[in-house]
Amino acid sequence: MVKNPNIQGKGEKTGSSFKRGVITFLSGNFLAGENVVRNLPFLFFLSFLGIIYIGNGFIAEGTVRKINTLSNEMKELRSEYITTQSNLMYTTKQSELIKILDKKDLGLIESYEPPKKIVVTRQTRKELNID
Repeated sequence: MVKNPNIQGKGEKTGSSFKRGVITFLSGNFLAGENVVRNLPFLFFLSFLGIIYIGNGFIAEGTVRKINTLSNEMKELRSEYITTQSNLMYTTKQSELIKILDKKDLGLIESYEPPKKIVVTRQTRKELNID
């Protein structure tokens, strides 16, 4: 079996260049290269965008927490409102008011006669000198 020398040579070169690249990366020498220095403003810009992206995520998460808290508080206040409203409706019924007045002994009694309208005519006003 005959091996192709071109393929074998390329494999050795890529393997050794890969090793050289890894060693250069691990030692930190790649940061001193001309390409890195030339692209440094772009790398700073990308770093700035990354920081903005992370900060935006934190702000969004805080906003979601605040919305959930306010939503729960709104549900509690709504249930409290409904409970208070139903209690008010119950205690302002005529039968309940009569029970409350009887307990307090204020001397008030329930009137069974409908109210009467008092009409004052001009003649009555003249007689009483109200004008």
